[in-house]
Amino acid sequence: MLRPYCYPPFVPRLLIASNNPGKVREMRELLAGCDWKVVAPRDVALELEVAETGRSYAENARLKAEAFCRAAGLAALADDSGLEVDALGGEPGPLHHERGWDGRDDAERIAILLRALKDVPPEGRTARYRAVLVAVLPGPEGPDGRRVEAEGACEGVIAAEPAGANGFGYDPVFYLPSLGKTMAQLSGAEKNRISHRAVAAAKLRERLREMAVSLSP
Repeated sequence: MLRPYCYPPFVPRLLIASNNPGKVREMRELLAGCDWKVVAPRDVALELEVAETGRSYAENARLKAEAFCRAAGLAALADDSGLEVDALGGEPGPLHHERGWDGRDDAERIAILLRALKDVPPEGRTARYRAVLVAVLPGPEGPDGRRVEAEGACEGVIAAEPAGANGFGYDPVFYLPSLGKTMAQLSGAEKNRISHRAVAAAKLRERLREMAVSLSP
């Protein structure tokens, strides 16, 4: 007796709008269980650079998500994030590239930040990482207007000197009082439980599941 053929379940693809392999790997881990197959630009033979001309994290994330969606014809997810230091009026922030915070590499960026805070006492060095994630869906001619967004933040303090070899950006000086470590001293698993991107991804995951259901044939 022939058994009826069972088609595999439909799993839509979600393109991570980043050329950074580490970012793609992190997003795959953070979005596990979202009911999408997370793919990298190289998985679809796409090479694309998008200028971050927005005035906020959300604007930059939308620009990137929409550009990758349009280029690949796939749903795309992008993030934009940054460091906000209270004693510096929220800078470096989303406009860091315009206001002299970007050095040649992470070490130089950290040095610029520490010089700006050299006269600020420990109790005044409060800061946070903030991230915004944006996912857009494709239509026949690009993004079709359907979009979901989520924001996350992680509170900390800027340490007097770097510590730790993991992570990137300002992680070596982003100190987490509740853990007694900088972000750069955390393992990848630890960071993915408490980071700003982890908070945003947790909020976005259920909405992505709902979007996946709406796309089922």
